[in-house]
Amino acid sequence: MQKTQLFSTSTLKIMTLTGYFFLLFFMPLWLIYLNPSQGLSPILSLCLFTVPLLFPLKGLIAGNPYTYAWSSFIVMIYFLHSLTTLWVSPEDIIWASLELIFATLMFLSGTYYAKYRGQELGLSIRKPKEPK
Repeated sequence: MQKTQLFSTSTLKIMTLTGYFFLLFFMPLWLIYLNPSQGLSPILSLCLFTVPLLFPLKGLIAGNPYTYAWSSFIVMIYFLHSLTTLWVSPEDIIWASLELIFATLMFLSGTYYAKYRGQELGLSIRKPKEPK
């Protein structure tokens, strides 16, 4: 029996790219201009929080389900950063909450995009069973 999905793969792709590009532009804006770190240089902030997002750029734009799947691991950096900031720095609650929202959007929609698009393309991580 086929289960119905809530969003189409094209909608999930747009949602993932929205979260992705918001993170890509928001992180340098926050960490360099809105609230620069006292102990971290701007170049190091840029490298730590922007460069990891550049790795999946080509595959995300191309709609490669494999890239959508492994880019979810990269998003864990931003989950950890936002949750840690929410815990230790109450003055950054707005910025950390925005980061958490963008990371959650990218993670959830990217995961479902990879699943549903992979099914559409007939991709599987399981080996097909051989007939007996």
